[in-house]
Amino acid sequence: MRPVCSHTGGILRVHPSALGCEECLKIGSEWVHLRLCRHCGHVGCCDDSPHRHARAHFHATGHPIIEGYDPPEGWGWCFVDKVMLDLGEDTTPQNGPIPRYV
Repeated sequence: MRPVCSHTGGILRVHPSALGCEECLKIGSEWVHLRLCRHCGHVGCCDDSPHRHARAHFHATGHPIIEGYDPPEGWGWCFVDKVMLDLGEDTTPQNGPIPRYV
């Protein structure tokens, strides 16, 4: 049986908030991979990054769905249902080159 996500109806087309992790760019920190909130467009860093800003964004806002955004990878993740999602062609294009580190 395939896991089900009850939040896929909330996946929106969004405009990314920054070229890299929004918070890491502000504090001059490094990140490993980027994640994009598919509710509001917040760009945060992944759980392998020192600050886990994408997860922090979920805890602060409750926005459950993120997209693998570095580069667009075609998958999403629901923090609530803990389910990987296939976004297929519904990936968000990048806004220019993503800086690796600040």
